[in-house]
Amino acid sequence: MVKEFGRSIRTKISDFLYSLGYLGKLIVASLTFASRGKASRKILIMQLLFTYVEALPICAILAVVIGTAVVFLGITALASFGQGQLTYTLLVMLVTKELGPLLVAFIVTARSATAIATEISTMVVNQEIEAYISVGIDPIVHLAAPRFLGVTFSVFFLNIYFSIFGLIFPSIVIQFISTTNMAEYFNALFTALSFKIIMISLIKSLVFGMIISGCATLYGFSTGRASTDIPMAGLKAVSKSFVYIIFAYVFITVVTYIF
Repeated sequence: MVKEFGRSIRTKISDFLYSLGYLGKLIVASLTFASRGKASRKILIMQLLFTYVEALPICAILAVVIGTAVVFLGITALASFGQGQLTYTLLVMLVTKELGPLLVAFIVTARSATAIATEISTMVVNQEIEAYISVGIDPIVHLAAPRFLGVTFSVFFLNIYFSIFGLIFPSIVIQFISTTNMAEYFNALFTALSFKIIMISLIKSLVFGMIISGCATLYGFSTGRASTDIPMAGLKAVSKSFVYIIFAYVFITVVTYIF
């Protein structure tokens, strides 16, 4: 029993180190992406279209709902205790720093991680990856790097988009439930919004984007030869992405609150 437990721990550590090595290779391949041809750039554009552009409506709706709910609860609940100004601090913390990056990452994971892993695993089963290697094309550089960049940029810009909608739209709602005008709203909002909060939010979005794209491509390449392994690659990509995103979120949050 102890032997099996130790073997399981060694396997998990080995898999984690392998994932880190793969992510490092993916980052290096992405740095030289500008020198790639039109085919790789087309993959990047299509990835941005699917991951970023098509996710804009759901991110906007979610941001507006959350931002409006926070302002409504803050005005009605906190104001009764004479702490109405904390509404803006709470809004910035939830929409920009905490929930924004996390919810955007979950949306992209649900939409894109499965699609990328399934697409690449299908290519593995159909021996298309071997065909790339046989003609001297590195599949990580040609296939994984543009998807890595596309997903990472998409999460980054979707997070900004989420914050803009979540912070600005409640200024309209507050006109109907409070005597606060728009000038006072934005003055209090920008007072609560700091450079540190913005940077933490952007760092989270970049890290989450790299995790999602890294897991999706890794488990796509790691699939077996049977067609039944294709859906399993998608499930593994999504589940591992969620786990690593939560770990990264906790780690970044703890570090930022300590320092």
